[in-house]
Amino acid sequence: MNKVTIICAIVCAVLFLNLPATHAQEGGQYASVNGLEIYYEVHGEGQPLMLLHGGLGGTVEFAQLIPALAESRQVIAVELQGHGHTADIDRLLTYEGMADDIAALIEHLEYDSVDILGFSLGGGVALQTAIRHPEVVRKLVVISAPYSQSGIHPEFLGGMMAMNAEAAAAMIETPMYQYYASVAPNLDDWPTLVGKLGEMLSQDYDWSEDVATIAAPTLIVAGDSDEIPPTHAASMFELLGGGVPGDFVGLPNSQLAILPGTTHFTILTRTDLLVPIVTAFLDAPLPEAE
Repeated sequence: MNKVTIICAIVCAVLFLNLPATHAQEGGQYASVNGLEIYYEVHGEGQPLMLLHGGLGGTVEFAQLIPALAESRQVIAVELQGHGHTADIDRLLTYEGMADDIAALIEHLEYDSVDILGFSLGGGVALQTAIRHPEVVRKLVVISAPYSQSGIHPEFLGGMMAMNAEAAAAMIETPMYQYYASVAPNLDDWPTLVGKLGEMLSQDYDWSEDVATIAAPTLIVAGDSDEIPPTHAASMFELLGGGVPGDFVGLPNSQLAILPGTTHFTILTRTDLLVPIVTAFLDAPLPEAE
């Protein structure tokens, strides 16, 4: 087992070590979309907010955020293709395909549009949903997610590209695998999921031109010691019209928040910082149409 694979197995579990040991799956349901039986949970009432988790994770990642967010809105926490309760299908894992699944789920739930919050892998899916299906996205929150592969710190990228069957075996003792094992319809699909994810994350990409076309008000959130450097988050902010002298030309539709003392594997636990920032952004009136 090589060093990068071991590191990958360890760091992928850190987020789960910071979460509660149990996660109540109240309101868990399935919807048939694009050949998937996609799992989702519904919490609270009000303006719908869809949560998209990180790679090899699930709704458990949001265990500390859901109660606070559901106090004032309806939270729909989804598990993406092959993750958690959602069984894999004979299809490559791609950001674009998962974004199409989210758009189909929104239609299935009979919403005209929803707010979407995505973390890490889910942030990439959220971006692609806004790019490919802008009509279904009211507001967008992107947490700890790059818009290009070049924006990922080399240490993280090395771990991502090392994901394969060997890495899957190394993760058997991690809380991440234990969550998967407790809910997955087909436990034997774990190596397949890790391999598909590694193949997807190894592909070079740059969505800068497409990101610049996103019209939905967007909040970009990153830790100051995250998977992506603050400069990459600021670059995304600029692509979305940010970085302007607001006192003279007015505030852009996009916003940027860099959370102090925060890493990729602790950011979702920083409810003291995330909840007020996210709720203030989502609660603000939509900008007037030009």
